[in-house]
Amino acid sequence: MFGYRVPAPNEAMLISGGKHSQGASPFRVVTGHGAFVMPIFRKVRFLTLSMNEAEVTEVCVTKQAIALTVRAVIAFKVGNDTESIVNAGQRFLSDQDQMSVLTGRIFAGHLRSIIGSMTVEEIITERQKLATEVLDGSAVEMAKIGLTVDALQIQSIDDMKLGYIAAMAAPHNAAIQRDAQIAQAVANQAAAEAEQKSQRTQAEYARQTSIVQAQYRAEVEAAQAEAAQAGPLAQAKAQQEVIDARTELAQREAELRQQQLVAEVIKPADAEAERIRILALADAEKMRVQAEAAASNNRVALDRMLIDQLPQIVKEAGRGLSGANVNILNGADGLGEMAAGLVGQGLSILDSVKRGLSTPPAAPTGAPEDNGQAPVKGELTQ
Repeated sequence: MFGYRVPAPNEAMLISGGKHSQGASPFRVVTGHGAFVMPIFRKVRFLTLSMNEAEVTEVCVTKQAIALTVRAVIAFKVGNDTESIVNAGQRFLSDQDQMSVLTGRIFAGHLRSIIGSMTVEEIITERQKLATEVLDGSAVEMAKIGLTVDALQIQSIDDMKLGYIAAMAAPHNAAIQRDAQIAQAVANQAAAEAEQKSQRTQAEYARQTSIVQAQYRAEVEAAQAEAAQAGPLAQAKAQQEVIDARTELAQREAELRQQQLVAEVIKPADAEAERIRILALADAEKMRVQAEAAASNNRVALDRMLIDQLPQIVKEAGRGLSGANVNILNGADGLGEMAAGLVGQGLSILDSVKRGLSTPPAAPTGAPEDNGQAPVKGELTQ
């Protein structure tokens, strides 16, 4: 919109002209929003509200008349209130860079004043106290020109090579060096002890490692020896198992063969022998029965047949003597006795046949049996 102006967030818009001035201020201050500005009748200027920096390097004399070069940095800005903006605008609106120059000069004077009331030791050891006193001393002056200080930092303090600060620090440096040397000695001793302990630990570890390695080697060698023997042992065991299996198989085959032999030969032979024995017993019983039957039923007929054959037997015996050269020693008595002997021999033969039919004949003993007949009293000569 024509005539409507808006300041930046870090700016203050100062509108001059017209009758709407704020009290005795020649500006109407606008921040954070826009405003309508009539052209020609109003004039607009912008004052920065951003942070500014001023560096101070000042030679200051302490309470001990020792010159020190002090370097400081001041961070400042225009205050946010309307009064501060108006005061800063009246002083720096035409040349805003002068804010840093003027601020540096103000703080330089306060640094000289504050340091002049302090010793070097206080300045060195109480640097924050120095900064606080400088801020407090410059606060009124800075407020008058509309500026506020956010921070003051003392960057360095130098005695311009007088050696005072170094001499002041010498006891501390010596103590620090002594403590450092003691600490270094303790550290070296601890390091040596740690090194010795490490070496002992390493030696112990090496010893244990050697023992373990020896044990491992022994176990490996034992395992290798066992493995080397495992092959022949396994082969021998396998061969023994094969032999045992073959032996068992042979035994089973022998038992099977024996069973087959019993089944095929012995049992049939036993059966055949039993059959033959039974048949023999049956035949013997049959023959016995037949013999008993013959002995009981045909004895009469057999006796008759033998009696009928007796004359023929005597006749045949006499015929045997007809061609023989027989000498009769006793005459007629001797001839009668010979004839009686022939008849007696026929009767003895008949009795022998009967006994043979009734009982089995006895085996000959080599001597002729006594038939009860008297010997023939005569001598047969040829």
